[in-house]
Amino acid sequence: MTSWPDPEHDNVPEHSHVLDEDLRLAALVAQRISIDWTTRRQQISVTVQNAVVILTGMVSDPATRKAAAELAWDVPGVFDVCNALTLHGRGHNHG
Repeated sequence: MTSWPDPEHDNVPEHSHVLDEDLRLAALVAQRISIDWTTRRQQISVTVQNAVVILTGMVSDPATRKAAAELAWDVPGVFDVCNALTLHGRGHNHG
């Protein structure tokens, strides 16, 4: 007879809580970025993994890139910010 793991001992509830918190943080960061006058018209994507905010996309200048990271840092519960935003025109020559 084979014994199967008891579903009661699965870590899904704890993992689910972390996932919910990450989604909440992502929504808060995205909201701040979308309403701030510096960042609202930029192409910024927000992802959160284990309370670490990952910013990706393209922005127009270094000041906007910095502002997006600062907005993310201002959200309570954010553990770290990975600013992977790139600047328009950097590394892309469109002739």
